[in-house]
Amino acid sequence: MARPFRRDTAPARRPKLQAEAAPRALDRIIHERLRLGIVSALAANEQLTFNELKRLLNTSDGNLSVHARKLEDAGYITCEKTFEGRVPRTVYRLTPAGRRALDKYIAHMEAIIKAVRP
Repeated sequence: MARPFRRDTAPARRPKLQAEAAPRALDRIIHERLRLGIVSALAANEQLTFNELKRLLNTSDGNLSVHARKLEDAGYITCEKTFEGRVPRTVYRLTPAGRRALDKYIAHMEAIIKAVRP
C-alpha cells in the first residue's frame, strides 16, 4: 500500500543575510525620527539653540524637550542653559560619543542598503 503524499511542514531554510542581523544592532536611541534629526542637525552645526532646533525640525516645545533629554541622558548631546537678561537660552552640542553613535548608525544603514540592492 502506498503512503499518502505528505508535504514537509518544516520551514524552508535560507541563507541568513548580514542585513537581517543589522536592524537589531541599530541604536534605538538615534533611530527615532526626531532624535535622528536632532543629532544630524548638531553634526552639521557646532551648536544650535532650542528655538533653532524647534524651527529646523518643525516640532513642538514639549516634543523637542523630551527627545533632547533622551539624547542627553544617553550622553549624545550636551545642554547648556543660561539667561540673556531674563530670557532663558538653551544651547545644544553634539558630544564625541554622539558623533561616534551617529557614524555607527550611518554605517549600519549603509550596510542594510548595500545588502538589499542588487
